[in-house]
Amino acid sequence: MEIKQQLRLSQQLVMTPQLQQAIRLLQLSRTELVEEVRNELDNNPVLSEDEPERARQASGERAPGASQAALDAETLSRRSTDERQAERATREVDWEKFLENRTLQGPMPSGRASGEDLPPIEQNLTRQMSLPEHLRWQLQMGEFTDVERRFGELVIGNLDDKGWLDLAGVERSDGTRTPDLTIEDLAVEAGLHPDDAPLVLEMIQRFDPLGVAARDLRECLLIQARHFGYPDYEIEIIDRHLHHLEKHNYQAIAREMKLDLEEVYEAAKAIQKLESRPARNFSDQDDRSIGITPDVYVVKDDDEFVVVDNDRGLQRLFINDGLARRLMSDPHAKEFIGEKLRNAQWLIRAIEQRRKTILRVAECIVEKQRDFFEHGVAHLRPMILRDVAEAVGMHESTISRVTTNKYVHTPQGLFELKYFFNSSIRRVANEDIASESVKQAIKKLIDDEDKTNPLSDQAIVEALESAEGIRIARRTVAKYREVLGILASSRRKRVF
Repeated sequence: MEIKQQLRLSQQLVMTPQLQQAIRLLQLSRTELVEEVRNELDNNPVLSEDEPERARQASGERAPGASQAALDAETLSRRSTDERQAERATREVDWEKFLENRTLQGPMPSGRASGEDLPPIEQNLTRQMSLPEHLRWQLQMGEFTDVERRFGELVIGNLDDKGWLDLAGVERSDGTRTPDLTIEDLAVEAGLHPDDAPLVLEMIQRFDPLGVAARDLRECLLIQARHFGYPDYEIEIIDRHLHHLEKHNYQAIAREMKLDLEEVYEAAKAIQKLESRPARNFSDQDDRSIGITPDVYVVKDDDEFVVVDNDRGLQRLFINDGLARRLMSDPHAKEFIGEKLRNAQWLIRAIEQRRKTILRVAECIVEKQRDFFEHGVAHLRPMILRDVAEAVGMHESTISRVTTNKYVHTPQGLFELKYFFNSSIRRVANEDIASESVKQAIKKLIDDEDKTNPLSDQAIVEALESAEGIRIARRTVAKYREVLGILASSRRKRVF
């Protein structure tokens, strides 16, 4: 064994910190970019929000080449002008009239206004209360022991988006699943006796909204039906014949329960009034407070569509030359300020490059999707990332970063840039159509259908081919229908 030195020439791709920063800024949303700029302003002293000339004027620094006498004359002139304006304003005020009005005015109220004059408390709420917060408030106001409250907290923490109690196991990162839980397991964890768990859960299920923390649809509807005093045969329909009820198989219910068909119809009408999703009116986010600021605007100017970037609310960054020069003269701070200057320059360049890249991609999308901006979603053309990447001379991964969480305001509404990328669906005679347009065509067919005789998936396939020339499989219609949140025809049928 021996030690040798060898020279080797090789090429490799190295991601510099500046390149990593540019890529990271490119994929940030507008809100995240504003937060990033604020953090850089706090951490980098040579960065400034104001232009150097305006900052110099605001700080009162002497401009280069200006004499002290000229500055003094300018100051005296400005002061005399301000004094003359103040004297003129003073002479224009009728002081006698002012004092007379003050004398005639009544005394200011010493106390707070009455309750009738105050706005209702609902107008002062900053956000809508979420379902867990609403339930915890009722839990604290109820007559529960500390152990029962801990059990109630565990129940509330295991509610799903519907407001049902979900104790199913979760999937781990390695592919295995945790075991399913029971209410007895929650009771043991809270220190409550397992025999008392069903009673406490039943008390929580009577909270507002009624039926919350139910373990399935059947239990949720039973809780409400018993609370509102439904007849025994309607409760039995929920308990034993819910599967027939979901499929509108009223004849089977009437035959098995030996009831008249009209009685089953009336029972179904009453059961439909119950709430199947107790969490429907609650949300973790208040939709009224969610706002999206577009990154670019598409404006129609005569017959052309113009893309304009939106810099409103986004701070522009400048380098504070005066502060940098003063600190660079200090030998102890020279290395620190040099690094901060390089970081500031790279950040400004990266933000400008991000802006230009978004504009180029948006202009390419507008050029390729002109029919959409003119006529709407039905004229959206199929387009993939490669189409835009080849047009602007960038990689597909760059286009993906640019179009994620970036929004454009158009004459047709507000859209994410990624919305315009759709797979193609073949037509019989005409050119291909975008998958999003097919979804909207399916939605329109279902909206216009006869609710007493809804269209099946096969009927939708035939209608699309005959009317639009779109040829797709029945399973594709079913997939698009599920994406749109539309039920199957058997569940869309309106009997009454």
